[in-house]
Parts: sequence; structure tokens; C-alpha cells
Amino acid sequence: MRDAYSFSEIKTNILSGLLIALALVPEAIAFSFVAQVPLMAGLYGAFFMVLITSVLGGRPGMVSAFSGATAVVMTALMIQYGIEYVFAAVVLMGIIQILFSVAKLSKYVRIIPRQVNLGFINGLAVVIFLSQLDRFKVPTPGGGAEHWMHGPQLYIMIGLVILTMAVIYLLPLLTQAVPATLMGALVTTFVVIVFHIPTTTVGDLAHLAGNLPSFHAPAVPLSWHTLYVIAPYSFILAANALVETLLTLNLIDEMTETRGKPNRESLAQGLGNLVSGFFGATGGCALLGESIINVTNNALRRLSGITTAIALMIIILFASRWIEQVPIAALVGVMFVVVEKTFEWSSLRFFGKLPAADVAIGVLVAILTIFVNIALAVLTGVILSALLFAWEHAKQLNIHVVDEEPGQRIYAVEGTLFFASAHSFSELFSPKDDPQTVIIDFKKARIIDHSAIQAIDSLAERYQRRGKTLQLKHLCSDCRVLLTNAKELCTFDIDDPKYHIADDRIN
Repeated sequence: MRDAYSFSEIKTNILSGLLIALALVPEAIAFSFVAQVPLMAGLYGAFFMVLITSVLGGRPGMVSAFSGATAVVMTALMIQYGIEYVFAAVVLMGIIQILFSVAKLSKYVRIIPRQVNLGFINGLAVVIFLSQLDRFKVPTPGGGAEHWMHGPQLYIMIGLVILTMAVIYLLPLLTQAVPATLMGALVTTFVVIVFHIPTTTVGDLAHLAGNLPSFHAPAVPLSWHTLYVIAPYSFILAANALVETLLTLNLIDEMTETRGKPNRESLAQGLGNLVSGFFGATGGCALLGESIINVTNNALRRLSGITTAIALMIIILFASRWIEQVPIAALVGVMFVVVEKTFEWSSLRFFGKLPAADVAIGVLVAILTIFVNIALAVLTGVILSALLFAWEHAKQLNIHVVDEEPGQRIYAVEGTLFFASAHSFSELFSPKDDPQTVIIDFKKARIIDHSAIQAIDSLAERYQRRGKTLQLKHLCSDCRVLLTNAKELCTFDIDDPKYHIADDRIN
């Protein structure tokens, strides 16, 4: 992207940034309830993440804040050990993400299969939904265990949740000038205040300080036991956050037909979480919904995120007492809408239409996401998908040979060229027996990884050793960048395919 901002871009990015800030407030508070952490920790987490990733990240326009992928993991740690251990886990989470970036491992997220992505998204939606059901429980008088609401208390709660959701869904039909989630929370809050409806509010459960965040080293013992406690949570937090962030980055790449920098984004995410842990904040990762809002508004510059961060801090400093009046039911309604919009309903149509193995992998990933954790779910899905893919596609590489004129032969490659098919690809050519001029057409092929690039380079070297002319057609731009021996043999055509290859040199 170019560095200069036009007036139109400045206006677009500032307005979109303000819109995102207003939308983040109720979600950050709702996710704080999910994780059972102080509300200010969730709001500070949104501030630090959106600011640091907007300034330093590899995907301008992508929004990062406290999210469901991190909130659901923090809950058990928070309940058993308390908030200081959560802050320590967030610090270690940031360090792990920084090391992940330094090792340039972000490229591997590009090869996560679609069915795994769908399973992860659907599983996460179910986890968030289940976490909201706790809001329908109240303490038993006398200090007993919590029990489900009933009678008028339950009816009021359900009615306010439905009101919030109705406003969120119906408002966009009238106007999109204000965030629907914000208006849903505001309308429900207004109704509760005006009609004096008895219901639990944010202020009943927590007090918002409304101060600037200050440095706060996690108050935990510097011991191996502390590391033993937080390390499993930190690794799961880091993995969950990176998966959600990089999958969101990939989606924005596709929507904008541009290329983000996943390793740089991973580094920024790590720094954001590291800083968050030392300032009493929860950290977080990329948010799909808010990021898509920016893309839809064409707010793809760093200014949008910086505006969001500034607006968030202004809200924290000067509007915290108003936030305390928001009913808990309004936040539950917001989260139910988040669940509905997160769940990929279109995936239900795949039953009976996609191969049974692909559907089974997606369902397995969703189940593991719900009952175990996102990182293990995605890892399991990727391994199973990779084995299935390698088995099916390695044997589907075909080459059609055409001799159009004397002294020239054309090889039309069809199929997927990657580590499992690279060896068989090389064996399909015979430089010794081929005529003086050879053309290899990759229009109907797809190059996946560095093993494929090496196979093409090695083949070019074989032809060059025999003094024969080789021409490579319809390779994507990434291929032309990565090739060494065969770089000068590539031709450019307007019909060349556009896709990305997982390789360190272009990340």
C-alpha cells in the first residue's frame, strides 16, 4: 500500500475507527464476563491490542482485541488461581507468539484446510454460546450453589435478551450509521432505566475504575511452579490467538486481493499481549467481525486502528459510569448475535454433498474445540486433512504432451504440485529425449510449497545441462519470486493464476 493518505482515506478510516470502538465496548465487557476477569482488564486488553497491532502489525485494517478464542481459555485459570496468574499467562503467551514469529512459522497457517477452518469457527461459536448460559444462573440465598433463574426473573432476562437481539438485527434495515451492537445495548439500557425494570447490571457485578492503565508486573512467585501452572494455558492461548488471527488475515487477503505479512502480524500480536500482561490487561487477538467491518468500509490503513484505540481510551476515561448501567441481559444478547454471525450455517449444507471424510474432519474439529481446546482441534484436523490430501492428490498429477511443430514440445501440467507429488512430477519428463524447445504450461496446475518450487528448479537445471530451451508458462507471481534456476525461464501473461505459496522468503 502507498504511504500517502488522501483526504477521502483519512475520513473513511477515522469514521470506521470510531465505529469499531463503539462496537468493541459491549463485546469486551461481555468477553470479560465469559473469562470472569475484571471488566477493566478486558477493556484495557482491547485498547492495547488494537493500538499495537494497528501500528506494528502486518495487516492494516485488521482489528485485534479481547476475544472469545482467548476468553474461554482464561476461565479455568482465573477460577483456580486468580487474575495475577492470568496476567502472567498473558505475558508468556506474548513471548511464545514473538518466538513463533521469529521462527517464521506463520506461513503454515495458510495451508489449514477449509473444513478445519469451518470446524474451528463452529466449535468456537458453540463454546461462546454455552458460556453465556451461566448468566441465567443466580446464587442461592444463604451462599449455596448457583441455580437457574425461574419465574419473573427469568422472563425479564429472556425478554431483554430478545429486545437487544431484535434491535441489532432490525437496525441495519433502517440505517448503518451507528453500530447495531452498540444501539442494541443502548436501547435495552434505556428501557431498563426508564421503566425501572429489576435486572442485574454491569455495575451490580463490577465497578469500572475509568483510569489510565498503569504498569503492573504480575504479582506471582518467580518459580518453576508458577511456570508449571501458566505454561499450558499460555501455549493454548498463543495457539488459539495465532490461529484465529492468521485465519482472519488470510480471509482479508482474499477479500481485498492484497497480501498481508503474517510473521509481522504474529510479532505485533506477541508484543501486544506482552505489554497487556504488564499493564493489567487480558490481551487478545484478531476479531473477524470487526475486521470485516473495516474491509467493508474500505478502511484498510493503520489510521483506522489508531483511531479505534484513542476512542476506546476516551470511552474508558469518561464514560465508565454510564457503562455500569448496562444490563447483563444486553451483553448476553450481543454475544448471542456474535455466536449467530460466527457460526458458519452454510457448512450444514455440506452434509451429503462433500466427501464424507472432509465432513467428518470438520465435525471432529468442532467437537474438540468445544470439549478440549482450539489448538489441539486445529492440529488434529490439519494432520488428518494433510494425510487425506497427500494420499488423494499425489496420484492425481497428470501431464498432457503436445508436439505442435517440429523441434518443440508442450507439457500441459494438471493437478497439485507439492511435497508428496514433487518426485513423481520430475519423473514425468525426459530432457534427454525431448526436442530442442520445451514449454511447460502450469495453467491447470497449482504450486503449493517449497518442495514444488525445488522440483521445478531441478527440472530446469536438467534441461539447461543438455543445452535445451525451456519455457515456463502460467506460474503465479509467488513462483516467479521463489524460483532460482528457472526464474529467467518464466513468461508473464495476464491470465496467470493468482494464489499464495507458503514460504519464508515471501512472508
